[in-house]
Amino acid sequence: MNEKLLQYLWNYKIFVNYDFKDLDGNLIEILNFGIWNTDSGPDFLMAKIKINNIILAGNIELHVKSSDWIFHQHSQDPNYDNIILHVVYQNDADLPDLQNKNIPTLELREHIDETIFANYQNLLKENQLIPCENIFSADKIPVHFYEESLLKKLDEKSSELEKDLESHKNNYEAVLFHSLSYSFGLKVNAHLFKDIAVSIDFGVLNKIRQNKTQTESLLFGISGWLEDPKDDQMKIWRREFDFIKAKFDISDLVIRPKFLRLRPPNFPTIRLSQLADLYFQHQNLFSKIINAKKTEELFTIFKDIKASEYWDTHFNFGKISPVDQPKILSKDFIDLLILNTIMPLKYTYHKYQNEEIADEILTFYREIAPEKNSIIDGWKKIGVKTKNALQTQSLNYHFKNYCSAKNCLNCSIGFKILKETHHV
Repeated sequence: MNEKLLQYLWNYKIFVNYDFKDLDGNLIEILNFGIWNTDSGPDFLMAKIKINNIILAGNIELHVKSSDWIFHQHSQDPNYDNIILHVVYQNDADLPDLQNKNIPTLELREHIDETIFANYQNLLKENQLIPCENIFSADKIPVHFYEESLLKKLDEKSSELEKDLESHKNNYEAVLFHSLSYSFGLKVNAHLFKDIAVSIDFGVLNKIRQNKTQTESLLFGISGWLEDPKDDQMKIWRREFDFIKAKFDISDLVIRPKFLRLRPPNFPTIRLSQLADLYFQHQNLFSKIINAKKTEELFTIFKDIKASEYWDTHFNFGKISPVDQPKILSKDFIDLLILNTIMPLKYTYHKYQNEEIADEILTFYREIAPEKNSIIDGWKKIGVKTKNALQTQSLNYHFKNYCSAKNCLNCSIGFKILKETHHV
C-alpha cells in the first residue's frame, strides 16, 4: 500500500463495504468524500461526514499509517486546521493532537479487498485517455455534441451561481466578485481567493475601489502578508489596511494563499494586485460585462489590467526581481476569465429574460481560440481536431463527467458506438 493508491481508492470509493467506524467504534457516514486535491494541503477538500448524529464539513487527510501525521508535521501546519477526518490504512500510533480536537480516525484495512494490490500494476499501465479509445473515431461524435455538452456545463455552473446569489440576496455584483476571485486564483488558489472575496462585504469593496492602494491593502491584509512590513510600500499597505480594518470593522480572519508549484507570473501577490486594478479601473464592471455583445468588448475590459507599479520589480514582498516589467494579463488568461467566469454569469443573468441567450453565449465561445491543456492534447492524439473554445470547453466537460468517471452508458458517444456495434 502507498498513499497514492490509498487516495485513488478513496476517490473512486473502491471498498468491500462502507460500514465505517472510528477507532472508538462510532459509526461514520461519508456524505461527501470530497474533492481530490493534487496540490499542497489536505488530500480531499470540501468533504462532509456524519458521526454521532452530527454533520461535519471540511477536509480529509489520508495516510498509510497514523504515524505519518506526526512524520509530516501536520499539527504545525495551519492548512490542516479544518480537518474533519483522518483516514489511514493502518492505525499504528495514537495522535493526541487529533484526539484533543475530537477529530476521528478511520482505519480502512478491513474495508479494502487485498486483490486490489495484485491489480495495482496493471492499473498503472492503463494509459488510455477515454475508455473507448481503441474503438473511437472522430466521426463517432454526434451532431450538436459540442453545443449540448457546453449547455450542460453552463446549466451546472448556473446552478452554482444561483446558490451563491441566494446566499447574497441576489447581489450579482458581489457574486461576480466571488467568481472573478476564484478564476484569478487559478487551480492552486481558486478556493482560497474565493474565500477571501466572500469574507469581504462587497459594500466595503465598493466604497474603497476608487483607491487602488486601499483595495490592494484589503486583499493583502486578509491574506496575512502585511503583518511584518519589509519595505516602505508594505508599510503604506499596512497603514491603509489598519485604517480600513478599523473603519469597517473587518474581522481578524486570515486566509493565506499558496505559492507552491506556481510560476512567478501566477503568484497570488500578482493576481490579487491585478484583481484590485480591475475593480479600480472599471467602477461599473458588472454592467459592462452584462451589456457586452461581442467578445472584443469583453477583451477590451481586461486588456489593460495590470498589477501595481511595485510588482514591476517584485513577485513577492520585499524581494526585488532582476526582471523589470509590468505584470499585465495575458491573452490566454483573459480568455480563461471570459470562458469560465463571464460567460456563465451572463448566461445566468439573462436566461430567464432572453430566450435567445443560449445561442448568443455559444457564439461567444465560437469566437474564442481553442484552449491548450493536456486533455485537449489527448483528444487531438485520437483524431479530434478543435477550432474554437466551444469545442474545447465541451471536450473538457465531457472528459471530466463521462470519460474519467467511465460513465459510458450515459455518454452520447458511447451510445452511438454501442448502437453501431449492435447493427454490425
